[in-house]
Amino acid sequence: MRRLTAFVVAALLGLAHIGSAAAQSAYPSRTVRFILPYGAGSATDTAARLFADGLSKLWGKPVIVDNRPGGDGLVSLSAFAQAKDDHVLWFGPAGAFTALPYMHDTLPFDPSPAMNPVVSISVVVLAISVPASLKVDTMNQLVALARSDPGKLNAAAANGISDFLLFGFFRKQGLQVAEVPYRDIMQAPSDMLAGRVQVLSTSLAVPQPLANAGRLKILVVTSKQRAPSQPNVPTAIEAGYPDLTFESIGGVFGPPGMPEELRNRIAADFRKVAAANPLIEKRLAATGQIMSLRGPSEFAAAIKEQRGTLADLAKTLGLKAATP
Repeated sequence: MRRLTAFVVAALLGLAHIGSAAAQSAYPSRTVRFILPYGAGSATDTAARLFADGLSKLWGKPVIVDNRPGGDGLVSLSAFAQAKDDHVLWFGPAGAFTALPYMHDTLPFDPSPAMNPVVSISVVVLAISVPASLKVDTMNQLVALARSDPGKLNAAAANGISDFLLFGFFRKQGLQVAEVPYRDIMQAPSDMLAGRVQVLSTSLAVPQPLANAGRLKILVVTSKQRAPSQPNVPTAIEAGYPDLTFESIGGVFGPPGMPEELRNRIAADFRKVAAANPLIEKRLAATGQIMSLRGPSEFAAAIKEQRGTLADLAKTLGLKAATP
């Protein structure tokens, strides 16, 4: 679960502040770039491109999407930190940097000081799924099966939050479930169909196509509300397992010193784009996201709550946060 990274990333100390004059001048004055921690076709990429298109029309300036996958998000975070530019924004889930200290034995830098919340975009719905062939239809049945035959079940999870959430839950329940690690979690659904993995914790977008085809079953989603694309799937709270609740919120971040006035203006423009194009919310829902546009202060509060939840999960799993 914890890995030593070999990435060399520039320290954040000495990042130039973006002066308050930037908030008073016309923004943007040139091309805006969204740096993403995932590749093309991901749920985050879909959201970024939908908003980039609308904002480029609203602003009259190009908005480009720059995919920088790799290193558990460190590649994109490094590129963002080094840019030192209020026209270069980081677009992705907060978990990509809040979970990092628990995923590595050491960190080359602490990305948190660079992440200045601008606007939240969506809650990326996480889900727990099983093969349709497994005689399990509810979380209660899954827990009962794991308890009745310790060590029989194999489980896989996407690195980071999904991993901590699932195996933290198993630990709290006193269940013995073997972890099957993956470099690419997209391979796990095929192994589920082959019977090598029985439990999967990932974003909803991963199991959803096979679930719609009747080959996988989604037992619960971890969001506080049901996913629009899977309205019949209960939340973890509804299923009786509030410990599995987690809001994986993602959005847009600016550099240190970016004035709150400017961040609020950008957040307002994101809302204008969403209001003008209802298709955006539908497209996000189709990729397992719940649109949630919140300004800088609300977004920051949600990230603070996420950090607290992660700290509790790490304590359950016996993990200590790495330091740069």
